[in-house]
Amino acid sequence: MSSRAASDTLLDELRAVQGAHLSTAPAVRDHHARGESHHAAGMPDAVVFPETNENVQAIVRACAKHGCPIVPFGAGSSLEGHVNAIHGGVSMDMSRMNRVLRVSADDLDATVQAGVTRKQFDKHLQSTGLVFHLDPGADATLGGMAATRASGTTAVRYGTMRDAVLGLTVVVADGRIITTGGRARKSSSGYDLTKLFVGSEGTLGVITELTLRLHGRPEALAAATCQFDSIESAVRAVITTIQLGIPVARIELLDEVQMDAVNRFSHLGYAPLPTLFFEFHGLSDRDVTEQAEVVADIAAEHGGRSFERALTPEARAQLWQARHDAYYAALALRPGSRGWTTDACVPISRLAECIVETKQDISASHLPGPLVGHVGDGNFHIIFPVNPDDPRDIAEAERLSARLVERAISMGGTCTGEHGVGMGKMKFLEREHGEALNVMRAIKRTLDPDNIMNPGKMIAPTMNYEL
Repeated sequence: MSSRAASDTLLDELRAVQGAHLSTAPAVRDHHARGESHHAAGMPDAVVFPETNENVQAIVRACAKHGCPIVPFGAGSSLEGHVNAIHGGVSMDMSRMNRVLRVSADDLDATVQAGVTRKQFDKHLQSTGLVFHLDPGADATLGGMAATRASGTTAVRYGTMRDAVLGLTVVVADGRIITTGGRARKSSSGYDLTKLFVGSEGTLGVITELTLRLHGRPEALAAATCQFDSIESAVRAVITTIQLGIPVARIELLDEVQMDAVNRFSHLGYAPLPTLFFEFHGLSDRDVTEQAEVVADIAAEHGGRSFERALTPEARAQLWQARHDAYYAALALRPGSRGWTTDACVPISRLAECIVETKQDISASHLPGPLVGHVGDGNFHIIFPVNPDDPRDIAEAERLSARLVERAISMGGTCTGEHGVGMGKMKFLEREHGEALNVMRAIKRTLDPDNIMNPGKMIAPTMNYEL
């Protein structure tokens, strides 16, 4: 695999793109060489900051002319090396494309540029009575969330980016600007190109604008926790809740190791036991109270104890901040460590079995592996705090992750529920997709024949097709 560096001629052409700033400063390039993952950094030759669709188009055309890789960069919060410029080239930082272009309260939709972040968008919507519910934890860009098909804690009720994106504007590898989908809530017209680009991780084109589905902001919210003596009991309570159609907005599971870490990091006082975090949305306080009471009864039937409601906005905020800080709490178990994170998703009926077998693997290992999961949709994460300079740690994290993936796929699940493929999960795609992987390769070759769009991620091409 060879690097295809940006030539001086190309850099001169990129500097000439009106309205797009270019930097070759080492500190800027280093910042864009990695995300939040354990994967080896990849230094781009230059970083370019477009502000318009036309800027992106001019940059892509120039890079295509010179055969130079393009690596889209959002907030740098990805966990599988998506933004690492492992073959050099140009990192395209979308942070200046950060305008909310349109909001329609009547149609419950909005159009935004790809660099708008989740928290920025939420702040913009606060005066409209609308909300965009997807919350992956990090303050990611919406373009990056679409590119990785992100989801998060609220997916059990509101779906993932696959469900939230109605249409896109994309610049493809030859510089054409295309639009996909639209604002209609359903269509039978043509191939569903929107779903093709959502989750393509920058390997088929650069997402520049998104039209997104919105929801009315809940009139009432409530949160609660419940602790269990075993993972199996907690998961059975979740399965019953889902089967009965209780419209829970969030159901998060933290195992006893993660709860111990969260207690220390976020100064909480829970017992170190498997714990479910719930959130309920409704039209009134009575509505969410009824939901909570039903779920409390279900939890009690499965051995749950200490079902406690967070009654104030401050208590809810503290609870969910502690959940979102689980990653940093896990790293604090081994000061100075770096996070090796992995995720998998299985049919919810197999979730308890998958988690128990995974925890048995971890208990026999020298590495701690706190577990946190969006158990309402069968997705969970393991965070291995590793010493990046210790080959034994790295090899063990790789082994445990591979065993988890093999287990999930054998149960009818997937190698990743929301982190994406990036660099880290490429080797598992053939096992999961079989012959369909060759169809994906054919799509990649058709849309990006020179392999300049985020090369080395997602799809490992065959034939004489340079990575």
